Amino acid sequence: MKRYSLLTAESSFRDLFYDARQGGTVVIFDEGGHEVELVATPKVIPQPLKAGSARGLIKMAEDFDEPLEDFAECEV
Repeated sequence: MKRYSLLTAESSFRDLFYDARQGGTVVIFDEGGHEVELVATPKVIPQPLKAGSARGLIKMAEDFDEPLEDFAECEV
């Protein structure tokens, strides 16, 4: 684990970024004793949408198109 002061981290953030991306543990601390850990996250590759992939997951109530009580005063 590598620890850096906030002032040091500001001037060499690019190096710290690549160090964390390679799997290293980077901790940055300030004068007040607060610490943060710079952690790499995996790159998320979105899956292509597929038509019909939610089939059977969504149910519609029998009365879905009935007027709502909350809007009774708005009826014309």
